[in-house]
Parts: sequence; C-alpha cells; structure tokens
Amino acid sequence: MSDTPEPDPTATAFERLGGEPAVRALVDRFYDLMDLEDQYRTLRALHPAALDGSRDKLFWFLCGWLGGPQHYVERFGHPKLRARHLPFTIGIAERDQWMACMRQAMSDTGIDVTLAERLGAAFFNTADWMRNRGG
Repeated sequence: MSDTPEPDPTATAFERLGGEPAVRALVDRFYDLMDLEDQYRTLRALHPAALDGSRDKLFWFLCGWLGGPQHYVERFGHPKLRARHLPFTIGIAERDQWMACMRQAMSDTGIDVTLAERLGAAFFNTADWMRNRGG
C-alpha cells in the first residue's frame, strides 16, 4: 500500500496542477525555454520580440482550458484558436517544437507524470489542429 494519496477523480486538471500559480509557472517556463533554447528557434520566430502579451494570453487560455477560471473568454470571447492562428505558418515542425517545449516545461515544473501524459495528449490534439500547412 502506498503512502501517496490517490488524486481526487473529480478534480479538474487546473486543480490537480495547483491552480493559477502552477499554470503561471508552466507558461513562464514554456516561454523561457522558447527564448533560451536554440531547438525552439522556429517556434520563437512566430512570436513577437516581447513575449509578455503571449505569456498572458496563454496563461488566461490555459486556466479556462484546464477547468479553472475563464480569464481568456472574459477578456476576448470565444478563443477561436484555429482562426486566431491562421496568420501564422504552422506545420509539423512548428507543432512538434511547440509540443517539445511544452513537454519540457511540464517536466521542468514538476507536473505529475500521469497528468503530464494526459495533458500532452490533449495538447497534441490541439497543436495538430492548428496546422495550416503540411510540412
């Protein structure tokens, strides 16, 4: 028998992560990695020079997407993710860099492996849906 309590099956991913502080830490690590690691340079090139607005928008979006407060919707309405990303060329390489960066950010911020796997699958589905070119 394990001393680790089982996660509450009714808890949202937002709650399991640790709420807003944990989502902010994840988003900040994601953008820090994008800025620091050469392997994410193609992904970084899709973003503005200053990442503050991008950080806030992803934080606001993820809070609601994970089952927490709907900060993004309150500010901007429905996310319309695909439409909002159409101006950017997103192919397999960009999707894969986004996923690698997010997986590294989840690992670096200590997200539970089981939760990270579940989130990774959901992130992949969304990231793949953003693609607007083949390569």
